[in-house]
Amino acid sequence: MALSELAKKVRQGRLTYLSEQKFARLEATLRAVIAARTEGAIAEFGVALGGSAIVLASQALAAGRSFHGFDVFGMIPPPASEKDSPKSKERFEIIQSGKSSGIGPDKYYGYIENLYDRVCQSFSEFGIEVGQKGIHLHKGLFQDVVPDVDMKSLCFVHIDCDFYDAVKYALSSSWPLLSVGGCVMFDDYHTHGGCKAAVDEYFVGRDDYVFGDGANFKVMKRQPA
Repeated sequence: MALSELAKKVRQGRLTYLSEQKFARLEATLRAVIAARTEGAIAEFGVALGGSAIVLASQALAAGRSFHGFDVFGMIPPPASEKDSPKSKERFEIIQSGKSSGIGPDKYYGYIENLYDRVCQSFSEFGIEVGQKGIHLHKGLFQDVVPDVDMKSLCFVHIDCDFYDAVKYALSSSWPLLSVGGCVMFDDYHTHGGCKAAVDEYFVGRDDYVFGDGANFKVMKRQPA
């Protein structure tokens, strides 16, 4: 799998923490979902600097779909669940202390003032205007903003929000809207214990999914048996 030119530019601009392998898998999976004419919008939970969101939104525009990106656009909420791993909690302590490093020489994104405006500017620099042609960024805690967003159906969801509570909410609010043939992809399944716990728990007793392991774990929706 090769990166698109847009994804290459996003990585060169230091707008994403995704590795080349993860980014290529993300793009390829979304292309396949769209090619299969799976119905619905595209969503991302955990926008950060906006790199992957720009690429997802670009594919959404090309396919005549809408895109919804959700983020607090500031300091991320803490890993408050007992199901979050010690590694996650140690990571948050570093972030909270102000000592977290960004990409290369850049400041960590959670320390950037007016991050929402910065991300909107990045979208614009790539020829995508937030608030136009179905491209939306929603600022706030997921549980505060998602209920007010009109998403009738989804075909692809990227969940990149690290910790148990956030992943659990993102998954439980998006899976019921996901069309058969759609996909939810998780950036942190193999790196944050809370993310893995939230995903594994959600699918216990269900028969409407197929797991797809890889650098960024994915779950495809199928018709229940």
